Amino acid sequence: ILQKYNSDSTISEFAPHGAVTAKINTDSEKINDLFSDRVRVIPILDDENKVVDLAVFDSRVHLPVAEPFFDHTELKYVIDCVSSGWISSAGKYTSIFEKKFADFCETKYALSCTNGTCALHLALKSVDIGPGDEVIVPTLTFISTASMVTLTGAKPVFVDSEIETWGLDPNLVEKAITDRTRAIIPVHLYGHPARMNKIMDIAKRHNLIVIEDAAEAHGSKYQNIKVGSLGDIGIFSFYGNKVVTTGEGGMVVTNNNEIANKLMMLRDHGMDRSRGYWHPILGYNYRMTNLQAAIGTAQMEKIELILNKKNIIATIYECNLKNITGLTLPKEAPWATNIYWLYTVLINESKTGVTRDELIKKLKLDKIDTRPVFTPLHLQPVYNLDQKFPIAEKIANQGFSLPSYVNLNEEDIERICEAIKTIILINN
Repeated sequence: ILQKYNSDSTISEFAPHGAVTAKINTDSEKINDLFSDRVRVIPILDDENKVVDLAVFDSRVHLPVAEPFFDHTELKYVIDCVSSGWISSAGKYTSIFEKKFADFCETKYALSCTNGTCALHLALKSVDIGPGDEVIVPTLTFISTASMVTLTGAKPVFVDSEIETWGLDPNLVEKAITDRTRAIIPVHLYGHPARMNKIMDIAKRHNLIVIEDAAEAHGSKYQNIKVGSLGDIGIFSFYGNKVVTTGEGGMVVTNNNEIANKLMMLRDHGMDRSRGYWHPILGYNYRMTNLQAAIGTAQMEKIELILNKKNIIATIYECNLKNITGLTLPKEAPWATNIYWLYTVLINESKTGVTRDELIKKLKLDKIDTRPVFTPLHLQPVYNLDQKFPIAEKIANQGFSLPSYVNLNEEDIERICEAIKTIILINN
């Protein structure tokens, strides 16, 4: 309006580069496919490119897989941070956030960093993993678990998953150990802890380092002990879809004083701050900003509320889906506390008459977003060596994650479950 555009103007006169639009006769399914994390409003155009309607992604109707849980506290702390002028890595919220997270994980040290991937890199470098070394990694995980091993010059060695927990299968770990093996990275996948007692026993027998990838598992427990504190080092992610978020961000936790000191130097350009600008080792700039830490501090003040709500969501899903033949629901082992980061289900096509991908597509038409399970690393172009890991491949082919965000209510979950039941019923 200020630039003199009006209802007679065509969208091409003022639309930004890369704007997403649709014609008035576009099929609703195609319009639905245009929505993304970036695109939430789509102008509908007539034949003269004039806007005649809007397609709007309404979270009351569209149910995303994940979204952050904020209240007034995040804004309050960010305003305080900006008002203080300390917005980069120096500032009070960085140390407050690290202290709260260390207390939560029951570890001596917690060091914030740029993201979970950088946390993995710092963890590996802090124990001198490098060229000629091998690190055992589950094939069923997000790619950064392996890519950071590769970045150090070491070789990731893939191992299949347990069907019960979807985590690293300890019975296969020992078979993968060679005289070059230096470390094991168990991943607490989708919020369920790996079988840590067997993994730690193997590591102890072979003098191996254990780095827990707990990027998705804030608050998960193995035998009532918080994950991240069981191995030599633990790492966490604070990406926007994680249990707690700082937008981007990560944390490394440890009980080892020597490792903690090395982590601090590596994170800050390899600098020994006791001697000023003195850099005895090659380091990185992986520091978290005070702005991010302000958000993280607010998030940690309600992490128990978030975890409790995650558990309630999982319980409602369980009650609604447990009697559907062909669906395998996420488990919680007797020795574990599963936080159900994303409520992830397996679907058996032979019993339901519908594939995972078909179900995902049909749910999207019902304005319900889902996400397929990670593609195993041994099938990725950068790592494909024609290996076969049947359990990981089965989980990846059949698995999909349902909306799992904290603001999801019981009616939303029942709507999702009814949509799944209807789709399976029609196909049977």
